[in-house]
Amino acid sequence: MRPIPVGPMKQHPTAGSPEKAALHPRNRHQGRYDFAQLLALSPELAAYVRPNEHQADSIDFADPAAVKAMNRALLKQYYGIGIWDIPPGYLCPPIPGRADYLHHLADLLAASNGGQIPRGKGIRVLDVGVGANCIYPIIGHREYGWRFVGSDIDPVAIRVARQIVAANPGLAGTIDCRLQPNPADIFRGVLKPGELFDLVLCNPPFHASAEDAAGANGRKRQQLGTAPAQPALNFGGQAGELWCTGGEEGFVRRMVAESARLPTACFWFTALVSKRDSLYGIQKALDKAGARAVRIVPMAQGHKASRFIAWTFLDEAQQQEWREKRWK
Repeated sequence: MRPIPVGPMKQHPTAGSPEKAALHPRNRHQGRYDFAQLLALSPELAAYVRPNEHQADSIDFADPAAVKAMNRALLKQYYGIGIWDIPPGYLCPPIPGRADYLHHLADLLAASNGGQIPRGKGIRVLDVGVGANCIYPIIGHREYGWRFVGSDIDPVAIRVARQIVAANPGLAGTIDCRLQPNPADIFRGVLKPGELFDLVLCNPPFHASAEDAAGANGRKRQQLGTAPAQPALNFGGQAGELWCTGGEEGFVRRMVAESARLPTACFWFTALVSKRDSLYGIQKALDKAGARAVRIVPMAQGHKASRFIAWTFLDEAQQQEWREKRWK
């Protein structure tokens, strides 16, 4: 397997700036936020809305409470989620970037299916590290009708994600949240015998230590124009959400090794890769594991350029059989 070159990247400015970077064409979050509509749907957001340096309505994206209120309003406006909350200190991700990953994943499936996106409840997706916010399953189901399994090593995250699903009738029967009992495992202990997934997605812990995570948060605060003395993470995050031994490269390499032991359980395994330098080691691991095909897809993620890597162990005959049995 030859390494796949990474395509050109586009910078994604901080939300609230005059123009956003180009998002995926199907992403609902194009252009400026419609604060009048957001406030009509979610009046609590008004406490956090202020004119920015361009005299346009915005929020302080370095304030965790403001980000949470913004997410709650966006989920209500675009995805019909009436009840959504997460505990203090848990990751509160920017929704436009999360939606972009899912739309690009839909394109990945379409490229394997004659240009047609497989939709509906027959398409099953595993979200490794679903978190308390449950964002990927919510958006993925609302946009494409997919069913999800979300796994996490944190019992509180699983409990809260289940509460979000139970509180919103439109999500009933579409999202199954499962506790990963062993933090050293990724798939084992979560997948049931014979269970198949069309996609695996993952937003891995990016940092190798708590110190690395704190340093990255300081840099993010400088980009947002916030005094670095403020200790709180602007998007929150528990230890398992932010860092792990080996950082993102180590985590994805573990994913690769475990996925090689389940080569026919999923069509496309994927993971976000924040650091471009992580790709070389991950590609070497995929080559060693015998991946049949690898894709690296550039995308906007938050305020910076990012990408995800995708791999499959299915040969052409197996891919054709998968399409005929599951996507027709």
